[in-house]
Amino acid sequence: MKTIAILQSNYIPWKGYFDLIDRVDEFILYDEMQYTKNDWRNRNQIKTASGPAWLTIPVDTKGKPLQKIEEARVTDHHWCRKHLNALRMNYSRAPFFPEYFPRIEELYRQCEEEEYLTRINERFLRAICEILGITTKISRSTDYHLIEGKTERLVRLVQDAGGSVYLSGPAAQSYIREELFKEAGITLTWMDYAGYRPYPQLFGDFIHNVSVLDLLFNTGKDAIRYIRERE
Repeated sequence: MKTIAILQSNYIPWKGYFDLIDRVDEFILYDEMQYTKNDWRNRNQIKTASGPAWLTIPVDTKGKPLQKIEEARVTDHHWCRKHLNALRMNYSRAPFFPEYFPRIEELYRQCEEEEYLTRINERFLRAICEILGITTKISRSTDYHLIEGKTERLVRLVQDAGGSVYLSGPAAQSYIREELFKEAGITLTWMDYAGYRPYPQLFGDFIHNVSVLDLLFNTGKDAIRYIRERE
């Protein structure tokens, strides 16, 4: 039995995203989808003394309402320096910052001249999975034959990847046609993000939906425990 998940790439996403990756045998990046503004594709939040703050990669969207995620281009390459400065300023006192920041800093350096958002996101996702000890295979939808139809395409991707179980994010319940998975002999299951345990965190009240970097800098090697274990 092989379990597949298919999801658009996000920039330094929250722990739930990595929980989804950790629960499957193959994770397919679905950047054939339309790019959406003011979404998680090019931005995420960190925690600061003044509350949550956005780290955003500037992307060219002018006159391109239908562009795909894989087509989105970075417009200002100073974003790397700005994001590194924000991480230093807000996490330098986190207990595991000295241990993990050099690796994160190197990731940013590698992305300084990268033109496409999807490549930046994939580089971070793969590296953070490695740091966390997540060994799931990560592939891209373009590695497979794509067909028309929202649900039909997902079914074919799971089939082509040799999957028998599809783990979907809960937001897809609004459009997925469950009967197509049943007809294809694929078990459809839904991800549940409830029950994550709070962890030691800087700056006041605990917040769950911030970048996984917050978890990593605050808990170090225990980060994967907080991803896998529920209350």
